[in-house]
Amino acid sequence: MKLPLLRSAAMAALVATGTVFGAGIVLADNPTVGGAPMYANRNIIENAVNSKDHTTLVAAVQAAGLVETLQGEGPFTVFAPTNGAFAELPAGTVEALLRPENRDTLVTILTCHVVGAKAMASAVQQMIADDAGSHVIQTLGGCALTATMQNGNLLIEDENGNVATVTIADVVQSNGVIHVVDKVLLPKS
Repeated sequence: MKLPLLRSAAMAALVATGTVFGAGIVLADNPTVGGAPMYANRNIIENAVNSKDHTTLVAAVQAAGLVETLQGEGPFTVFAPTNGAFAELPAGTVEALLRPENRDTLVTILTCHVVGAKAMASAVQQMIADDAGSHVIQTLGGCALTATMQNGNLLIEDENGNVATVTIADVVQSNGVIHVVDKVLLPKS
């Protein structure tokens, strides 16, 4: 199928709206993550498996049995730690969490990165402003994360005082949104 040539203003309008052309091709300004394009018409798992920066997260989601959940309808907001974030955990932690006997702990940690709503960065920033500088976010894992802004960066603090910076925001998915973070957020210890 040959698409007609469009004037640049018309093309810009289509890109801005994320217009879908046949065969599932989406023209949108979704960021790449881990060197892979992220497609707004694919779900969280379908996109995450392509990111070379999220292989540890994908392995953890598989070990925890959460693949089907994160392929579900949602909407979800996922604060997605990079491989580097997992590497900052004490030596042996990731390997221990991936063992079957630690599945419940792994599920709790992973679901502390998931919110049962689609929260774009601008909405989180507005909630922070409305709440006088910080906003508490309840996760599906029962964690209370605190969102703040500092020097133009969106920060997410877990219940232990660990602070993650959102390094890539608003990666739109068919069932929600991903915000890439540079730390693993942990439940209260």
